[in-house]
Amino acid sequence: MSDFRIPLGKWVDVFVDWVTDTLGFLFDFIRVIFDGAYEGVDYMLASPPFWVIIAIAAVLAFLTRGWKFAVGAVIGLIIIVGVDQWGNAMDTLALVLVASALAILISVPLGILAAKSPVASSIIRPVLDFMQTMPAFVYLIPALILFRVGVVPGIVATIIFAMAPGVRLTELGIRGVDREVVEAGQAFGASPWRILRQIQLPLALPTIMAGINQVIMLSLSMVVISGMVGAGGLGSQVVMALNRIDVALGFEAGLAVVILAIYLDRLTAALGRGGTPLGRFVASRKQQKVEAQPQALRV
Repeated sequence: MSDFRIPLGKWVDVFVDWVTDTLGFLFDFIRVIFDGAYEGVDYMLASPPFWVIIAIAAVLAFLTRGWKFAVGAVIGLIIIVGVDQWGNAMDTLALVLVASALAILISVPLGILAAKSPVASSIIRPVLDFMQTMPAFVYLIPALILFRVGVVPGIVATIIFAMAPGVRLTELGIRGVDREVVEAGQAFGASPWRILRQIQLPLALPTIMAGINQVIMLSLSMVVISGMVGAGGLGSQVVMALNRIDVALGFEAGLAVVILAIYLDRLTAALGRGGTPLGRFVASRKQQKVEAQPQALRV
């Protein structure tokens, strides 16, 4: 058997050491920003009484899907309170919201760029394939080296793992807009930015929202893995249950993750489809104003 071996891992190790020594100040700055964002969101979710957050969640559920979803959301969140996982659930929700927001802020512009430029698309797609196929645990190693133990490496690993569907579906949605509609906008002299803002993005919104939904779901799937690097929340409870072989704790923490996942999935899916109770109310009010305007003019 040949002794030939490509020292790829060694090269990567040397590169990471170089990045740590050269750009350590930059990663410290990013760590402060991410940690501050997480602490702020976590404070807003964890500091009020649980019934305040449940009431807000119920109102959002009612405005997006109606009273049945609102009742289901209240029951699910009360179950989280009942199994004494409310604080951990809010920590997890804060991590998911921060990581998802950052992933969306990165993925949507990249998807627009890929849709507008074939060259950018040919570069971005292989990178996304690499990000989606690489095991999530691998992301934690450089994240731990660059950002140290805590919530920040969990956020960074979650962003890398979750942003791919946001890029892909944004590109797919914009490319799927009817070319004749775009050409009509160009015929009227609209600028490319105006065509993107007023034609392509509104028509591609359902597909983009489907990508945002997948970003949030993948972020939640990283909860347990993030718990292994000190991110806390429900992930740390699952890891603790695994170490202790504690079935009860593992089931309670896992159930809380499922409840959060179902709530966020239904909420974002409803926003993507449109036709929400709030949207219908706003549309009816606009229609009433349009119908009332000729009468006012006649008077």
